[in-house]
Amino acid sequence: MANAPFQLQLFMNRYGFATYEQLIARADHDPEWFWPAVMDFHGLTFFKPFERVLDTSKGVQWPQWCIGGTTNIAYNCMERTLARGHAKKQAIFWEGEDGETRIWTYGELAAQAESAAAGLKTLGLKSGDVVGIYMPFLPETIAAFLAITRIGGIALPMFSGFGPQAVIERLKDAEAKAVITVDVTYRRGQPIAMADVIDQARPDVPTLAHVVVVARHPGREAGKRLWWHDLVATKGTCPAEPMPADAPCMIVYTSGTTGKPKGTIHSHCGFMTKVALDFGIILDLTPADRLLWMSDMGWLTGPILAVAVPLVGASMVLAEGTPDFPHPGRLWRLAETHNVTFLGVAPTMVRNFIQQPPEVIAGFDFPKLRVTASTGEPWTPEAWTWFLAHVCKGRAPILNYSGGTEIGGGIVAGTMLACDMPSGAFTGPIPGMGAAVVDETGNPLPRGQVGELALTVPSIGLTRGLWRAPERFIEAYWDKVPDMWIHGDFASVDADGYWYVHGRSDDTIKIAGKRTGPSEIEALLLGTGKVGEAAVIGVPDPIKGSAVICVCVPARGVTGTPELADELKKAVVAGLGASFRPKAVTFVEAVPKTRSMKIMRRVVRSIWLGEPVGDLSGLVNPEAVDGLKAMVAKL
Repeated sequence: MANAPFQLQLFMNRYGFATYEQLIARADHDPEWFWPAVMDFHGLTFFKPFERVLDTSKGVQWPQWCIGGTTNIAYNCMERTLARGHAKKQAIFWEGEDGETRIWTYGELAAQAESAAAGLKTLGLKSGDVVGIYMPFLPETIAAFLAITRIGGIALPMFSGFGPQAVIERLKDAEAKAVITVDVTYRRGQPIAMADVIDQARPDVPTLAHVVVVARHPGREAGKRLWWHDLVATKGTCPAEPMPADAPCMIVYTSGTTGKPKGTIHSHCGFMTKVALDFGIILDLTPADRLLWMSDMGWLTGPILAVAVPLVGASMVLAEGTPDFPHPGRLWRLAETHNVTFLGVAPTMVRNFIQQPPEVIAGFDFPKLRVTASTGEPWTPEAWTWFLAHVCKGRAPILNYSGGTEIGGGIVAGTMLACDMPSGAFTGPIPGMGAAVVDETGNPLPRGQVGELALTVPSIGLTRGLWRAPERFIEAYWDKVPDMWIHGDFASVDADGYWYVHGRSDDTIKIAGKRTGPSEIEALLLGTGKVGEAAVIGVPDPIKGSAVICVCVPARGVTGTPELADELKKAVVAGLGASFRPKAVTFVEAVPKTRSMKIMRRVVRSIWLGEPVGDLSGLVNPEAVDGLKAMVAKL
């Protein structure tokens, strides 16, 4: 592994860097050199060259990138990739939950995307118009993203599990002109009529003029609709629209701590260059790779995959549904069957797999696997060790990756240059981010101390504000420390220089003057082996200021009893001291999580305190809310 020509090493060699630290230092202090170097390394195309890389005359909060240049993210994913000889290469391997399979080559993907773009233009759609994507992962989902951005439209991907109200809120806020959806999809054996959800939402979105529907079962279309196959039958040529390089190409909504969705804005030059850096250099995605990362188009991972794979010229495995249905080992079967070389996971997903009987994974092997990447919640040592032993098997490292929707990708990451890392660690910051661990006033903290994860320089991938909410953008990220982006995560750097992310700083629990993040306590609970999942919150306490509440899902074969609750309290005391003895440990069947498998502690805390829970549209398991409410009602 150490002798392979990793993309990061090739990049460093090209520009004469002996160490990763040297690259980070140069990139952070010289963006005028760094970002064009990334573009040049990947051969990213601009129709008109930019005159300046970066202009911060409006303040670091409002940087302008690639001034004077024009480009198009879809062109770079299509024509640029076809020109490299990939027309007959398999771009997408798709599997439906019912076992149906389809394969698209790059030539077929490009043809579908261009025909769909021509069709969108015949509907009157043009550059600057917002078009929603309300779909599970299908080949057409990737084509839809490329078609929208090809005409200069702004793609608005939405979580495929949203109900009508969540769809209305996003489409209405963005003033979307059209939506591309599917008539039906399947999740855990149940048909989900997604086009019907759009039908319910449509009367409340006055700007919505067109709904394009993909037929999940071609030939069985029902009802009078504008079908995708009719849209692409236009078959007209549709050259990519030369867009001002920093023009928006996508809005992705993310829920804040208040639960009110925030529309992050990503540009053509910004998103493609950040993705090219993160995946095409740092995480080592290459044209030879076959990538599988079960996510959703509504979370940033989805659009990243829609861009990263064709930008690099790799292949992707898309799967409808969930990783453990109709067989609990579906993810492993997909990885084995399709000879996956690059596997993406979430630590929470791995913890769920640990709860399965050992024989589920025992029958699978992944001889081609060379990279695994993870994002979402912090790892626990048990999950990290299990995944290395049962999935990586000494052939592939875990490249930890953490950032956010607002970042357009990652802030910190693991790299192929440092594969043998401690549990849950990151090699360090991604170049060009100016990442730092600071105190509440913005002063850098020494190694070993936990502080706020901050950005000290503008990054090309950073959101261009929040859609129609500039004041909220400044308040959310820039007001805490002048001219410094405070991301809202706790982080630290250990004595050996490895970085760690400890969870949301707005989830901080402060007891008797001491501060900790929920993940620290959750790791102790999970470390007992008797808890499969845990959500830890702090609630007001008249004496300590805050008290610890632990909501736990018992491990497979374990029953939640008062005796187990006492045992878990003792485990927390043994790890953190008597000050952090939980006030209560309760047991539920599931904790509320997003589709990207992040635990919604905000929701747990609101239910515990009897407060309004806010927006729940992003939950993958809304039934967990009712279970938690019922449990709290019994206390």
